[in-house]
Amino acid sequence: MTTTGADAEAGARGAPAGPWWWARRRAMVLDVLLAVASMIECTIEGITFADKARIPAAIGLVLGLAAGASLLLRRRWPIAVVLVSVAITPAEMGFLLGIVGLYTLAASDVPRRITVALAGMSMAGTLLITFINFHQDLGQEDSAPLWANLLVSIVLAIGLTAPPLLLGLYAGARRRLVESLRERADGLERELSLLAERAEERAEWARNEERTRIAREMHDVVAHRVSLMVVHSAALQAIALKDPERAAKNAALVGDMGRQALTELREMLGVLRTGGERTAASAALAEIATTGARPTQEAEEPDTLTLGELEKLIGESRAAGMTVELSVEGEERSYPPQVEQTAYRVVQEALTNVHKHAAGAKALVRLAHRDAEVAVLVENGPPAEGASGARLPSGGNGLIGMRERVTALGGGFVSGPTDTGGFRVSAVLPDGANT
Repeated sequence: MTTTGADAEAGARGAPAGPWWWARRRAMVLDVLLAVASMIECTIEGITFADKARIPAAIGLVLGLAAGASLLLRRRWPIAVVLVSVAITPAEMGFLLGIVGLYTLAASDVPRRITVALAGMSMAGTLLITFINFHQDLGQEDSAPLWANLLVSIVLAIGLTAPPLLLGLYAGARRRLVESLRERADGLERELSLLAERAEERAEWARNEERTRIAREMHDVVAHRVSLMVVHSAALQAIALKDPERAAKNAALVGDMGRQALTELREMLGVLRTGGERTAASAALAEIATTGARPTQEAEEPDTLTLGELEKLIGESRAAGMTVELSVEGEERSYPPQVEQTAYRVVQEALTNVHKHAAGAKALVRLAHRDAEVAVLVENGPPAEGASGARLPSGGNGLIGMRERVTALGGGFVSGPTDTGGFRVSAVLPDGANT
């Protein structure tokens, strides 16, 4: 079905469908009015033609009504309407029918070669009939030159054919341009919707990443400090009456560790506060949501830990009664903050696990500075005979968190039991990790 510009535009805008082939009711009303006007014109011209041709007037009346009524079909079958106007041209009928039919044909999606051919037929018919009528009306005695009659006929034929044809071509081109722009706008809207969905997915992923990071940090801080506090509390309970001086010392250590745990938690939770200034966590979330990349460790950590604090960390475990040996290999040097932070957390979590699961076991911490990497190893022996564990709960996330930290920096992580009944944790980190 061929449609004109008005129909296509109405359909594209989602207007309610009109009756039959009309897209809108006002389009139907317009075509009915044009058809009525064309029927009146064609009826009058048909009766006049019947009188000249000496045929019954009823034939001219029926012919005029049928020809004029064909204008109702112009939006559905514009080719048929133009063919009807060409067919009745010898009867000098269908002036309005021809003009509206040519306009509708040019504005429709009919192939241009068909439009040009039908327009040529209409112009040729108008030219021929006009030339014959001029020649007959002037009479033989007042006959104008042949070229004058031909020139007037050509001008009249072009005047009746070219304006509706050109106007229809313009209307069709404008309608196609509007449709193209509308399709492009719809495509851009779909793309924007898709981008918004992807941005929402990235934001959700970023929130999950941030929650995971915060949970991992809180686990590292709480598990280590609380493990030491529980060990010291157990020792305090055992020696409270036998050695008051040592009990007081252990109590002071418990208090210090509790304050340190609270301080670290306060610093960590501080990045979650919303305020006027941009926090480190919000910066990390924005970086993930906009680029889809993992944020740098500097943006994640409120307080960066270094390998230089391993001595202090190990000292806390020694104070809790654990035998810990520290071995450093290679020339000491500085590393990117995220590398030192991760290495520190690996050692911290490994020592926490020794407190939890291997009470009284001896632990070895080895730090190796190599050409392009730094390696940490924490290995403990089996629990001491008769030693009672701290009975601390384990969520099973410590090793998972260590592995996530190390692999995020492009390093390698290995953990597992040893042949002697102990446990080993090993991590290798590149010194120029690209995060």
